[in-house]
Amino acid sequence: MTENRLTKVNVGEVAPNRRRGGDIRVLLSPKTVGSTSGFMGVAFLQPGEHFVEHYHPYSEEFMYVVRGTVLALVDGEQEIVLNPGDGLMVPKTVRHRIQNTGAEEACMVFHAGPLAPRPDLGHVDTEPAANDAAAGSPR
Repeated sequence: MTENRLTKVNVGEVAPNRRRGGDIRVLLSPKTVGSTSGFMGVAFLQPGEHFVEHYHPYSEEFMYVVRGTVLALVDGEQEIVLNPGDGLMVPKTVRHRIQNTGAEEACMVFHAGPLAPRPDLGHVDTEPAANDAAAGSPR
């Protein structure tokens, strides 16, 4: 029998990923804790910032807004405003873009599952990455 091992990860221990906009920190994943069914993290957006439009071919994505107000643009058409306490589930293959439309930093918890067969297949950007679009601009 395999022994289960609990692993605690603090958001301050995870380097921010800013490639797709904002500050994304994956806390619990196959790489960090050996998870096998999905991954979970925290995302921060400053006022006016956004995460580039993307979709997940293998995973559903669950979002929960802790602080701030964000706008989810789904499939380039449907707009859904999310306030603190709101959750949203984005089905597999559905394009989505998240923007902070409020005056304060937005904080969201996210989870995606199941995992893609390989990490490079799990996330498909449908617009240029934030750092590609802002090449040469200081952050």
